[in-house]
Amino acid sequence: MKKLTSALAIALAVASSTSVVAQSNNDVLSVDDIPKIKSVIQPKVSPNGAYVAFTRSKPRELYKDENGKNYSELYIVDDKGNERSFITGDVSVRNLQWSNDGKHVYFLAKLNGEKHTALYHIPFNGGQAQQVMSLKDTGINNYRISPNGKQVALLAKPAKDKTEKELKKLGFMAEVYEYDLKSQQLFIVDLAQSDKPLSPEAINIEQYVGAVEWSPTGDTLLVKTQLSALIDDQYMQSAWHLYNVASKETVLSFKTEGKLGAAEFSHDGKYIAMRGSEDKHDPADGRLFLANAQTGEVKEWLPNFMGHIGDFEWANKSNTLYFVANVNTHSSIEKIKVGSNKSKPAVKAGKVIASNLSLSDSDKTLSYKGHSAQHPSEIFFQRGKKSIKLTDSNPWLKDKRFAKQETLTFKARDGVTIDGVMVYPLDYQKGTSYPLIMVVHGGPESHVPDGWVTGYSRPGQMAAARGYAVFYPNYRGSTGKGVAYSKLGQNDYAGKEFDDLVDFKKHLVDMGIADTKRVGITGGSYGGYASAWAATKLTEHFAASVMFVGISNQLSKFGTTDIPNEMHLVHARSYPWDKWQYYLERSPIYWAGQSKTPLLIMHGKDDPRVHPAQSMELYRYMKVQGKDVRLVYYPGEGHGNRKVAAQYDYSLRLMRWFDNYLIDGNKEMPTHKLDHAEKLKAVKNAGKEKAEDKACECNDEDSAAEKA
Repeated sequence: MKKLTSALAIALAVASSTSVVAQSNNDVLSVDDIPKIKSVIQPKVSPNGAYVAFTRSKPRELYKDENGKNYSELYIVDDKGNERSFITGDVSVRNLQWSNDGKHVYFLAKLNGEKHTALYHIPFNGGQAQQVMSLKDTGINNYRISPNGKQVALLAKPAKDKTEKELKKLGFMAEVYEYDLKSQQLFIVDLAQSDKPLSPEAINIEQYVGAVEWSPTGDTLLVKTQLSALIDDQYMQSAWHLYNVASKETVLSFKTEGKLGAAEFSHDGKYIAMRGSEDKHDPADGRLFLANAQTGEVKEWLPNFMGHIGDFEWANKSNTLYFVANVNTHSSIEKIKVGSNKSKPAVKAGKVIASNLSLSDSDKTLSYKGHSAQHPSEIFFQRGKKSIKLTDSNPWLKDKRFAKQETLTFKARDGVTIDGVMVYPLDYQKGTSYPLIMVVHGGPESHVPDGWVTGYSRPGQMAAARGYAVFYPNYRGSTGKGVAYSKLGQNDYAGKEFDDLVDFKKHLVDMGIADTKRVGITGGSYGGYASAWAATKLTEHFAASVMFVGISNQLSKFGTTDIPNEMHLVHARSYPWDKWQYYLERSPIYWAGQSKTPLLIMHGKDDPRVHPAQSMELYRYMKVQGKDVRLVYYPGEGHGNRKVAAQYDYSLRLMRWFDNYLIDGNKEMPTHKLDHAEKLKAVKNAGKEKAEDKACECNDEDSAAEKA
């Protein structure tokens, strides 16, 4: 068996990243390409099915734009793929809805320097966006327009008391933890344009309102509530209610035990489809339920479904439900009729990973968002049996070469079937072993589908282009294989679920793909926990590790997270005080002294889910014992980096860490510094040269005009 040497690996992988200033001629995906990638966010098909309104991300320019998330722009595309831009630039448009007559597209945004998010619409046939309404001293978080187009249900938090700001200036800033929370309220107002901010009276609902949907007749609302604004209550203490608009009363309530997702009325209002959990210990809201809107009876619609349900949408002419079926690493779009317990495929599995379904009024046109191994999320359009990709957000990706990608399935040491998505090294040669990066998903109630797997924290194709094999394991406890499978890791923190990671490694080494001495591991959240466990307890198996927003101490994690109820019910199935020693021994800090794996730790400094102190603990336990460890905090970031500069910085550090140990074979840690200052200077110089060139062109034109 041959091993790829460092020099050859670098030559084949084109390890040097592209310049931020100059356009690269490389035909492979680089670290500097990742921040440029655009993707479709929300598609919404028009009532007549001829058009799709959609939002698309607009990346910020590194070293130029002010720090922040990517922007989102509004476009409309027809059924031939012809796009029109409607609202572009430094804007953030979201929550699209067509008017019933298809003449306007409604959306939420802050335009023209507004302080709070307002409701707008823009004419389909051309014209400027106009503000429909805003609320006084607070923003609109969500909305739903009634079926007759005369009313709108708004979700918003109450306006801040102006005295709070004054008191804050005077130093009165005490925070009562988990009590000083603003509850989201429901408002129902007439859909009429208003020049002045509104101060409507909130509907008398005591609990936090999380979502709302109109009935087909418009006389009833589906209202989702939770006990408080806490994320733990959203996960574990939610319920749907039928609210009578005229009487202002709740007439029925629908609840499944455990997690509860979306709900929607059937076209005739007799039924309600809901996504929920099988029981309170089910880690995901991936089961499909059907509720009777008259009696309140709730039944699981597909009790034996061996996968997880994603988005769904009722047909407009019949009691037929379209839904996304996530099974193993693939997805399909299925349809099922009320009275049946068998679904039929509308879009077969294996084409794309689908989400965000939208149906035209006639039900003849289905639009959805889909991504694949070759492209991020785009709009797909289906009439009859023909499915068409309407958008191409990144035409430059066609000039890039992509490595082979496929799903690998095998049995773990105890016979449990596990799978994952394999991205082979670009120009892979059978019989040659390569450095491997294992990317572990979080949750663990999620899974990696066989679609687009490249992002700022997921090396995918950019690592494959550098000569790495990249593997995304769906270890036991992952979704996509039914409820029982998703519970396999419960009450066994870092047990068999992480033993699966070693089995994955052994399998890839046995296949001849991975070099057993050059295997790295990374992941975020629960994947960060796996990365920390790999660097400590399983240190002999991994040559380098990058831990992102990960867990290092299960005892202190419980006391510092914002999801303690969820942790108890769907992960640990016990409390720390039930078995202190067990929790300690399932914590990476307990094994830090035996670590031989260089560990890079990165964490958002404002993370409410996994407190940044989790990273500090492991750093300190390893540092004091002389281990190779580095800790990088990102101020202003939470449970994952959302702002572009922090994402880019993360990518650079991630790949440099693995290059240093897995390709270059170094024993010392790489420098902690990055060349951001030099890149900023280069961008400024390039901008100055461009301005000078433009000035010269203008002068030449003026001279020519004078001679003429």
